[in-house]
Amino acid sequence: MDLLHRVSQIVSSELSLDEVLGEVLGLTVRVTACDACLVYLIEKDTEEVVLRASQLPHAAELGSLRMKVGEGITGWVAEHNSVVALGSRAVDDSRFKKFTGLVEDTYQAFLSVPIVSGGETIGVVNVHHRQPREHSEQEIGLVKFVGEQMGNAIGKAKLVEENQRLSAEAEEARRELETRKVVERAKGILMRNHGLTEEESYLRLRGEARRMRRTMKELAEAIILAEELSKTKAGVEERA
Repeated sequence: MDLLHRVSQIVSSELSLDEVLGEVLGLTVRVTACDACLVYLIEKDTEEVVLRASQLPHAAELGSLRMKVGEGITGWVAEHNSVVALGSRAVDDSRFKKFTGLVEDTYQAFLSVPIVSGGETIGVVNVHHRQPREHSEQEIGLVKFVGEQMGNAIGKAKLVEENQRLSAEAEEARRELETRKVVERAKGILMRNHGLTEEESYLRLRGEARRMRRTMKELAEAIILAEELSKTKAGVEERA
């Protein structure tokens, strides 16, 4: 009941993806008393299973340790949406793929369980014990419960993360377009006032920006402002 209550809290929360993955680790360690736990997520674009969280420190491997869906025990679990429970000598399993950076691969017992969201496998939880261990039905059931229930929270957090990424990309595209418009306008001023070609005006802008340690957008805006002030001054003088 305590586990169910905690899972319910997490699923209804607004945690980030990394925070949810941390909760998956904590819950899995709690119900298995394991020596190590790794959480992988599937990247649909590349059809790869990617290490995203670990109980033991793996800073260099997080996000970079990858295997194809179907590759290794982890990839096999992701592909078949099935549990693999090995009580000892896990490395001897024909599906096992060893990574030199993972000390967990030297452990004896290995339990690999799919993370499911909306009936679809979106990741895998791997549980490791240093010594041989027969995984009980209750233990396997609890890890499956965590994988199934937390999958919804992970799916929601991934959607939020993806929306944030798309928003950031859209904002970056907007800024780039704005910069191009300002630079084009400044180039036109230089071409008109100094008889420069388009390429020459661009090179002058870039060179001056580097010399003054300013962005091209900042320098272009200064050129435009100076031009507008010059026109305003000329207009005042004409009226006088």
